[in-house]
Amino acid sequence: MKALNALRIMERVTVVTIFLVMVTLYFVNVMSRQVGGTFATNFAWIEEAVRLMSLFLVFFGLGLALEQGRQVGVYSWRDRIAKRLGLPIRKLIDVVAVLFCVYLAWLGYGMTVFVYSTGQISPTLNMPIFWIYLAPTIGFLLLALRYALSLFGVIDRYSAQDGGH
Repeated sequence: MKALNALRIMERVTVVTIFLVMVTLYFVNVMSRQVGGTFATNFAWIEEAVRLMSLFLVFFGLGLALEQGRQVGVYSWRDRIAKRLGLPIRKLIDVVAVLFCVYLAWLGYGMTVFVYSTGQISPTLNMPIFWIYLAPTIGFLLLALRYALSLFGVIDRYSAQDGGH
């Protein structure tokens, strides 16, 4: 559990830091355009940087959202089917989701390796483009981890949906 708590803290700190940096950069960008004149062209990289950060923000937040029961779902339908058929629908959802997330992470990894091999560079940030493809790869691995933890009963991602929070 210490490792899971450390992971939660790292994810939260990362997500909050990314968000605060995005807000700060946009503020600097707006201010430079308002008062900077031609000086504002020095900050053309900010928009691309914020777009890149938003990718990481979304994908790094997937696992946290799932663990807190904040993912989109059709709860009444899922629970009615489970009750009517007597099937462990929640466990089946977790199994399918783990497999699907691992598959998506594998696809993301393949894309990352491919783009890395091409040597593409971002024109405004002057950084390798493969970094963009790391966001979904890492995000889906974190999401798969949360689904697996839910599957094995380490976390209860359904408690918020059931009125537990």
